[in-house]
Amino acid sequence: MKFSDIKKRAEDEWKELVQSKMPKIYIGAATCGRSAGALAVKQTFEEEIEKRGIDAKIVEVGCFGPCYTEPLVNIVKSDGSNIFYKNVNKKIALELVENYILGDDPLAHYALGTVGDKKVPGIQDLMGTPFFKPQARELFHNTGIIDPTNINHYIAQNGYSGLAASLKMKQTDVIEEVKISGLRGRGGGGFPAGRKWEAGLASKGEEKYIVCNADEGDPGAFMDRCTLESDPHAVLEGMAIAGYSIGAAKGYVYVRAEYPLAVKRFNNAIKQAHEMGFLGENIMGTNFKFDIECFLGAGAFVCGESTALTLSIEGNRGMPKAAPRPRTTEEGLFDKPTVLNNVKTFAYVPQIITRGGAWFAGIGTENSKGTAVFALTGKVDNCGLIEVPMGISLREIIFTIGGGICDGKKFKAVQTGGPSGGCLPDTFLDTPVDYDSLKAAGSMMGSGGMVILDETTCMVDIARYFLDFTQKESCGQCTLCRVGTKQMLNILIDITKGKGKPGDIELLVEMGEAVNAGSLCGLGQSAANPVLTTIKYFREEYEAHINDKACPALACKELVSYLIDEEKCKGCTICAKACPVEAITGEKKQVHVLDQDKCIRCGMCFEKCPKKFRAVECVPGRVN
Repeated sequence: MKFSDIKKRAEDEWKELVQSKMPKIYIGAATCGRSAGALAVKQTFEEEIEKRGIDAKIVEVGCFGPCYTEPLVNIVKSDGSNIFYKNVNKKIALELVENYILGDDPLAHYALGTVGDKKVPGIQDLMGTPFFKPQARELFHNTGIIDPTNINHYIAQNGYSGLAASLKMKQTDVIEEVKISGLRGRGGGGFPAGRKWEAGLASKGEEKYIVCNADEGDPGAFMDRCTLESDPHAVLEGMAIAGYSIGAAKGYVYVRAEYPLAVKRFNNAIKQAHEMGFLGENIMGTNFKFDIECFLGAGAFVCGESTALTLSIEGNRGMPKAAPRPRTTEEGLFDKPTVLNNVKTFAYVPQIITRGGAWFAGIGTENSKGTAVFALTGKVDNCGLIEVPMGISLREIIFTIGGGICDGKKFKAVQTGGPSGGCLPDTFLDTPVDYDSLKAAGSMMGSGGMVILDETTCMVDIARYFLDFTQKESCGQCTLCRVGTKQMLNILIDITKGKGKPGDIELLVEMGEAVNAGSLCGLGQSAANPVLTTIKYFREEYEAHINDKACPALACKELVSYLIDEEKCKGCTICAKACPVEAITGEKKQVHVLDQDKCIRCGMCFEKCPKKFRAVECVPGRVN
């Protein structure tokens, strides 16, 4: 069957769905939605619709972005009304069937917003809300909209048109379009994709490989997982276009085994692409052949490094190759020329081919083109996945899209770039989000993690947390990384426990700079960044821990004390009953006393003291 016929059939199926008069219920069923109870909500809708004999269509879709609203349900009625409902549970699902699907009450108090031309009184325009308005949904144009397990849904949104167009172009012309776009690798390095593909094409050898890095190991990052779960064919198509452009016949997706749904949906996409003739021999009637295999990694963070990743696929221990080493485009997987890019990098490519490189280059800044995808997490009201034009400020992301800091707390820092990224204070809030600006500030773009920290976060402890992660994930090959991160971690642990000594800060800086300078791969070369940036921007917190034996953020339990305010204490005895070591004494309706020598600083008294009294307070330092 010709591609034009395949596309026509897919478009007809899509039109039949969206133009049908029956109500459509789209349920976000990516991992974030499922963990919030989306499948139970789906079952409730199915049972209620069957019981009432309602002619309606239920469709599982991917993640739409605002994970704080999961389970997210989108109901479309025959009159064109299109409403997204947030935090839907079984009870709300039953009400929606009774009052909205069968009736005319849209239950506005449950709604997140409405989309489309049909406005619903009392419900805001979703794409005009602070969360969505500053965004640019280019990579995410399908996510949360289509059924990721149905290839026809993808084709109907112009899917595989990029591959069809590429196969009619010269290889060099495809690469030139990617170069014009200015697309840089979204895995963290930011190397121009077009230049990498050009090197892959120029490499000698009949056997070449395309490798997709889906080894997303950053704490709090889930951009690649969402893309594989919600729009897997975009990644697959991008890889096929890359394969054609450099003359490769085989591709691998290296994904961690902890992503079972992503693996399942991508393998399903591979199967469907084979059935449609988009993978295998004589793709779309040409002599181009290409196949893709999903390879499961064991979850080692260091396998995100290109040479460690390729060694892992080969069945070897995943650790970076020793220097000097050739580029993977010259000698990569199985010692053959290999183009390796991130999930998001490949997923952009189909649109770059169909819409033109100039379209993508028209978004973003001079040196950072297109959009950036972030997993916005931490102490911010609106957590989730966001896609923004390059050049947007950190302030707009945190306080407009993110809705500001939770519980009325003050902003303290933002950490970008994963566990090896830097922590930037409020003086950097107006920094543009792009590769060069973040690097100049002491952080990095990374693969897209963005963690927001508030005033209750201890910057010494957060440096310890991230260094603990990178130290454990080090492959141990480099002495400076293996030994240096461990020694730095020991110093940080001592500081958080009140055992810090004068000179520790200077020693941390010296060791950190040595680790970054003397390590072989990107993990070691950036491992000390959280320590170095927190010392640079929050040195006073380190000094308070060392000199005053106090934690200003009240986070390090060895460096705080709990006190009972005599004027506020009503003698309710709740704190005394909660204390596990009987450090609090006092008769009922009498002021209680806390014995500092017995206190283990567990905080139970502070937690249990009734808010109407607030008699127990936590203060920095040790009180005798």
